[in-house]
Amino acid sequence: MGIILTVIAGLILRLICIDKAEGLWNDEYVSWFIASQPFTNGFLEGILSQCHMPFYYLYLKCFMKVFGQSDLLLRLTSVFAGVLSIIAMYYAGLVKNKKTALIASGFTAISGFLIYYSQEVRIYSVLFLFSALSLMYTLKLVKNPTKTNLAGLILSDFLIMFTHTIGFVYVFFNLVYISIALFKQFKKGIIALWCSITVLGFLSSPLLLKIFTTQSFSQWWGSFTLSKIGFLFTDYFSPYLTNLVNAPDKFFYHVTVGFLIFCMIPTIIAFIWLAKSMIKEKQNRYLFGICIGVIAILAIASICGKLVFITKYSIEIYPILLFLIAYGAGDINNKILRNSLIAIYCILCIGYNFVSPVAAPRIKRAQGHKIVADLIEHASLKKGDFIILEYYPQSRFKKYVNFSDYNVISIDKGNFAQYLSMNMDYNKAYKNGKEVYRQTFMADSNYYFTQKLIDEVISKVKPGQSVLVIMMNGVAFYSPTAMKEILNNDTIYEKTPLLFMVFSYVKTQVFVVLSQALAVSRFESKGDWSAIKFTKLNN
Repeated sequence: MGIILTVIAGLILRLICIDKAEGLWNDEYVSWFIASQPFTNGFLEGILSQCHMPFYYLYLKCFMKVFGQSDLLLRLTSVFAGVLSIIAMYYAGLVKNKKTALIASGFTAISGFLIYYSQEVRIYSVLFLFSALSLMYTLKLVKNPTKTNLAGLILSDFLIMFTHTIGFVYVFFNLVYISIALFKQFKKGIIALWCSITVLGFLSSPLLLKIFTTQSFSQWWGSFTLSKIGFLFTDYFSPYLTNLVNAPDKFFYHVTVGFLIFCMIPTIIAFIWLAKSMIKEKQNRYLFGICIGVIAILAIASICGKLVFITKYSIEIYPILLFLIAYGAGDINNKILRNSLIAIYCILCIGYNFVSPVAAPRIKRAQGHKIVADLIEHASLKKGDFIILEYYPQSRFKKYVNFSDYNVISIDKGNFAQYLSMNMDYNKAYKNGKEVYRQTFMADSNYYFTQKLIDEVISKVKPGQSVLVIMMNGVAFYSPTAMKEILNNDTIYEKTPLLFMVFSYVKTQVFVVLSQALAVSRFESKGDWSAIKFTKLNN
């Protein structure tokens, strides 16, 4: 009965505010776009163009084939995986005892982090489910090394790697743990296993090389700081979510009463349980070692500029952390203290989800692409008018916008180099953009950029026609004054993400150039987007 009530509670928490008025934001949109393509025309190409492995797109495609492609349905696919995860964590805890099982499933049900990703059209809810199954079979295999448990572990770990590009990091440390735990019993088999892994690693080295040499501007979204490891644990242990995209450089960046109550108190309680579980059993210390190993590798990769240290990238270790704190919570001998701590933790987590405007179910998708559709509709454009899209190409909005009546130009993160200067492309911008563009940013005007806009837009606009410029403020927030301050300080310039400067510059230049030939007739801002309408007057 306890698990049934827990599942119902988890389902309710995952359905609160699930229908997002802002629509799908970029990462979600990519998920839908790839899954919506025919197998023989676009699906495989879409997968190859992305950094993640194929399983999630196949999972999403199967649901879409049966139920349709509405935003709500797409989000419900993650709710489905999220609810199954509650059950999976129950059975993982049950390997230890029923008390741990109920507490682990309960903590999974009320996790703000999991609630958020149970409403997100991305891999993470499904990935947590596979990781919970991996934990369950890991615990079972160590306790009872049967072929069935081994097969379950192999399948779940394979699904992790077939879903998440860096899932092999968790699988590696998971196998290290199992090898240590079972070495005395299966010495020859484990030696053979690691010999096979060595050979497999050699054979897959081209894939690993591709992962570590792929050129992507994502490495410039933020630099690694120790505070982000702190935010990883507060994201996992409290309802206060900070590192969903890119956390501040300082941990105590904004100390408020709400931060202390809803972030620090649950996290401190969870660390007490975590310490209790590791003191109690040696096996738990080894399990925590998996977490430390994964965190260390992700931190090193972040320091090397290969990824941004975001909590979700380590989600494979989250079932272990939930299991450990659940075991520690249930192992406190003093019944009053045990129940009091669990009650405080649950009340803070559940209460925050219901009362806070920025709790997991209510976090706005400020970059939602449906907002762009609203801005275009509100602009009352006529057939033949122009739209300039900054940062994303028009393919990112076709689920919500029919562009057939308009002339559309995009200055996006894939082609901006063609607008800023001659003889530049993505590869050159990736390698030398900071050096090359500094003088471009410092100049008061850009003849090449101006002429491109004149040729592609201004010269073609007839009297009475309009140009609607759509800007994403989240990547274009530096004013000309702020840009100059950054450009005049070498240290700050090197730390500032290039894309932020590029699109802040594009935003300013487009406005300046269009203002010289056209009149501003409308401005609207919504979410993370702004739209400026320019009109060519008859006189």
